[in-house]
Amino acid sequence: MITVKHLCKSYRIAKRSAGFRAACRSLFHREHEIIHALRDISFTIHDGEMVGYIGPNGAGKSSTIKILSGILTPDSGQCCIDGCVPWKNRIRHVQRIGVVFGQRSQLWWDVPVIDSFLLLKDIYAIPDPVYRRNRDELTELLELGELLRTPARQLSLGQRMRCEIAASLLHSPRILFLDEPTIGLDAVSKLAVRDFIRRQNQLHGTTVILTTHDMQDIEALTSRILLIGKGQLLLDKTLNDFQREDLSIDETVAQLYQDYQI
Repeated sequence: MITVKHLCKSYRIAKRSAGFRAACRSLFHREHEIIHALRDISFTIHDGEMVGYIGPNGAGKSSTIKILSGILTPDSGQCCIDGCVPWKNRIRHVQRIGVVFGQRSQLWWDVPVIDSFLLLKDIYAIPDPVYRRNRDELTELLELGELLRTPARQLSLGQRMRCEIAASLLHSPRILFLDEPTIGLDAVSKLAVRDFIRRQNQLHGTTVILTTHDMQDIEALTSRILLIGKGQLLLDKTLNDFQREDLSIDETVAQLYQDYQI
């Protein structure tokens, strides 16, 4: 179970005008702006749920995922995931989670994908039988095949994302954080990724938190939606209650952005 209570996170951002004179002035009198990425966020996600975490750019989605995965420490608030505080119990916590960032890679760029898998096996101390079983299962379900022998830099975006998802699941995590997992993928690759995530949830009871701007991903995979805007949790509804009858899901989201002025 994931429990988040009153989570807050702010960033201090340096600001300056363009030009050489402004650059020199900023060396002695630097201006800063405080960005409130998260403001009093609270929610609970139960085991086996598939939840869509949506909002416009800059709403605080990625900051939340980074806190839940232990990458960032919040300014205040509480977070407990399966009895662990992510930023305090990182070693124990990462054994139970998988994370996929659509715009960042955990695969080593210049070596075959299988070498990255073997390195992750050592990092997570995965026993040999478990590693072989998971590798073979993921290779079959995601149709990796010869991709495992190819350096990551030579893969297409869709091929790389399938390998990224496999890499995040080698250690059998109970929770999967997906941050824009289908960004830039073609229709065939998107369908393959969606089918796999759905099957992973059904077969293994994996809890999935999905952040994306692609509402078709949300509609295909999730049963509950959390809407965040300007760092605040604005809505927590089931997918059926969320979507308005006379609008498509994209039109529903656009209307909500307008209603909440986000």
